[in-house]
Amino acid sequence: MNLQSTTHNFHFNFRCPYVQNPNKNFNPKLTSPNTDLRITSCRINHRIITNCSPPNSGTNGVTQIPSNEVEVSVLEKRQTLEEVSENNGGEELTENGSLWDQVTEIVKFSGPAVGLWICGPLMSLIDTAVVGQGSSAELAALGPGTVFCDYTSYLFMFLSIATSNLVATSLARQDKSEVQHQISILLFVGLACGFFMLFFTKCYGRWALTAFTGAKNTEIITAANTYVQIRGLVWPAWLVGWVAQSASLGMKDSWGPVKALAVASAINGIGDIVLCRFLGFGIAGAAWATMVSQVVAAYMMIEALNKKGYNGFAISIPSRNEFLQIFTLAAPAFVAILSKIVFYALLVYFATAMGTKVVAAHQVMIQLYCICAVWGEPLSQTAQSFMPELIYGANRSLSKVRELLKSLVIIGALSGFILGSIGTLLPWLFPKIFSSDPEVIHEMQKVLIPFFIALCAAPPINCLEGTLMAGRDLKFLSISMSGIACLCTLLLLGLTRSGYGLSGCWFGLVAFQLSLFTVLLRRLTVRDGILYSQDSTQIQLGKMKTV
Repeated sequence: MNLQSTTHNFHFNFRCPYVQNPNKNFNPKLTSPNTDLRITSCRINHRIITNCSPPNSGTNGVTQIPSNEVEVSVLEKRQTLEEVSENNGGEELTENGSLWDQVTEIVKFSGPAVGLWICGPLMSLIDTAVVGQGSSAELAALGPGTVFCDYTSYLFMFLSIATSNLVATSLARQDKSEVQHQISILLFVGLACGFFMLFFTKCYGRWALTAFTGAKNTEIITAANTYVQIRGLVWPAWLVGWVAQSASLGMKDSWGPVKALAVASAINGIGDIVLCRFLGFGIAGAAWATMVSQVVAAYMMIEALNKKGYNGFAISIPSRNEFLQIFTLAAPAFVAILSKIVFYALLVYFATAMGTKVVAAHQVMIQLYCICAVWGEPLSQTAQSFMPELIYGANRSLSKVRELLKSLVIIGALSGFILGSIGTLLPWLFPKIFSSDPEVIHEMQKVLIPFFIALCAAPPINCLEGTLMAGRDLKFLSISMSGIACLCTLLLLGLTRSGYGLSGCWFGLVAFQLSLFTVLLRRLTVRDGILYSQDSTQIQLGKMKTV
């Protein structure tokens, strides 16, 4: 290319907070490719002779540019370095810091989210502790009752996944109207699913409980149906509140949902004590207390959205494409969650066939397990929040991803050991907290060893699952989860038929946990996996390049 008679008068406006404000300390961990660089004015008066001219250029490859002021925007991105720090809430993980610094950052990020996961199992554990003081039969009925209510609700986790994803994406575009629209259509989906479950519970609740527990356990079926029918009234409000909670999380607000669930747990605990212990309503009183607490939590979630400037009561019917988009986002995760739910439900199913005392003991232990295991879920959220940028972003660094995974697994292992120890000591040293029946206590203490092992493995597995989700390896996660669940179901069937009793069920859970941990860890440590392959994101990186 030949240049002739060129005269330039350029004015650059390079916007960087560290140049404009020399007193601001430069932080290398907040560097971002989204720096705002703009050529605001360009005064050009020259002729350019090129070897290859555009179709609309002058003859002989000569392009004449008049002498006028041209406003050229080469690169315009609204996100400056200060906005990156603000949007992330200062929750950036230390890239070059020590392992202890990284662990500290992870704990600060995931700490508030623990309350979101612990409130659900806590409500069921409160029901278990209060009802267990009155009747062993009603305590046994809580097993199939909570499976029907709590485990079924996890089938709608796709609402949570889709809401967080769509809301976060719309916020990144700085389109508040789109955020409101996404919330409105997801509220409609949640409300529709809630009314479907309300109808299903009223019409087929007893049938489902009979199929689950067996027709011979009439006393358990009657008590469990009372519990399920009362809690079934809250399905619409429950799922709407779930959508509102996920929308707040998509806006990086965890304190609002935590406050709502804390109030709900307090209401549930006080209601259980008053209705069950003082007024003698038994399992029905526990169900009413839980239902009222969930309605209050849903209302507080919606009010939290309203305070952010959105209308939590606005509902819109989604189009067919929007509905398919919602379902597509969560389809692989839905299969994985469904596999895990079915396996845990089968544990209760096999325990129910062993008699009232055994299923009552299993109810106590499985509720303890759930309330302890959920402490590892925030570690999965941490992986999903911080790893995608390091895997697919412009500042891609798989070595930092591996370091982050190492930190998460260390925290998970320590958490698992601590939670396993606490969870094991409670039924060992203080069993009368949950039941005064000697036979129930004896069955509880028979499964302490597999209970401890399963709890130790739960948080590290959450870390591995979150890493696979961050790396978008959901197909492998769903296939491996469903395959291991099927194999361990056959193991459960063999152990129970061989007369191992409740211990056989819990050793089957240990086999499920250890198998899942081994398979997921192998997937993440192979040299051609997502944490080592240099070719896994070449297409994505190519699309990010700009001139």
